[in-house]
Amino acid sequence: MSVGPTAVANTRLDAIPTGWSITKLGRTARIGNGATPRREKREYWDRGVVPWLNSSAVNQARVVSSPESVTDIALAECHLPIVSPGSVLVGLTGQGRTRGMATILDIEATVNQHLAYVAPDRARWCPDFLLWFLTAAYDDLRRISEENGSTKGGLTCEALKQLRVLVPPIDEQRRIALNLNEQTAKTDTLIEEQRRLIEMLRERRKALIEEIVLRGLGSSVKSENLESWLPATPSHWRVTQLGFMSDTLAGYAFPSDGFSVDRDHVRLLRGVNVKPGRVDWADVVYWNTHDTPVPAEFDLQAGDLVFGMDRPFVGGGVRIAAISEDDLPALLLQRVMRIRPGTEGDAGYFRYVISTDAFYDYLEPLFTGVSVPHVSEWQVRKFKMPFPPLDEQRCMARHLDAETAKIDTLIAESERFIELARERRSALITAAVTGQIDVGEAA
Repeated sequence: MSVGPTAVANTRLDAIPTGWSITKLGRTARIGNGATPRREKREYWDRGVVPWLNSSAVNQARVVSSPESVTDIALAECHLPIVSPGSVLVGLTGQGRTRGMATILDIEATVNQHLAYVAPDRARWCPDFLLWFLTAAYDDLRRISEENGSTKGGLTCEALKQLRVLVPPIDEQRRIALNLNEQTAKTDTLIEEQRRLIEMLRERRKALIEEIVLRGLGSSVKSENLESWLPATPSHWRVTQLGFMSDTLAGYAFPSDGFSVDRDHVRLLRGVNVKPGRVDWADVVYWNTHDTPVPAEFDLQAGDLVFGMDRPFVGGGVRIAAISEDDLPALLLQRVMRIRPGTEGDAGYFRYVISTDAFYDYLEPLFTGVSVPHVSEWQVRKFKMPFPPLDEQRCMARHLDAETAKIDTLIAESERFIELARERRSALITAAVTGQIDVGEAA
């Protein structure tokens, strides 16, 4: 007889260690969720004393506090559960990673409807081991949620109750949990060190670009600028509007009902395709230029710069990229701006200038839109930028290409280290909680 979905699906049942048992999670734990008291009823929230958690709690390694609390009135009238310390919390909903993620509660609290609590039978479970087991079962929980039929995906408390789990003897659970706590802490420390290194390298990269494109290579005589966003620049440089030294164009308003998925048609460069420093065609639509011709000015050329005008600044930097031969043919869609330097301008130098904080400091006060900041072609054209002689622009761009490539290589190495460390961490947890290895031997 089936006992429900299998947690950690690749576990071979004939390989389970002696003394371990298999059961439904609901047979060994109390499982439920809560609710969100009505916000307009201030008696539910004002001077609240009971921590109230939503699904964002699963992003914490351990829950030791809550930004919000509810009152005893809310507990009674909204039938909110009191969840005891040592319970494991599981995200029930969410389009990102939240759904299926687990954490452990170190305080007494209540929860909303998007967060399940798993209060284990302490005679059967070591809470930390249960946390590690559900962490290893993340992919299984995601799969189960996607099989529920919802377009957004969602776990249910009933699905958690039916989840098939492996239960070692309690003393062995404690030993496994202790070892995993120690081993994963070491890995997490290494990952955090690499994250800090990446951040330092990115800051170094940005500072290098700022120093070179705004102050020059070895120029000693400087002139002050009237624009607050520009530092003193070499005295023989001009400072002029970007639009005076380049041909710019905002994209064409292609109607979305004409988009095609036929690879024989021409790609449309949309905002989603413009990433900091690169063009990304992972999400692509096409246009049938044979049936519906487009003005030639919207054809992109190799060497063009493209700038995302919606949310132009993201965590990875400014959404500016250069078009290469591999990107062609392609057409410019609205919300993306093309910048084509004139005969006195170098595209590489332009790209680096637009990547600086000076460009951000100029544009930030001009943003329109709240949730999605937007700038116009006219605003970008008005940006006053330092404009060295063409040979200096090219020299600076070549220098920065070489130096930033070195930094980018170091960043890529650190990112790869983090990826491998996470894979090893995940494999260690899965192997330990399914009895495939003795974590003492893996240490």
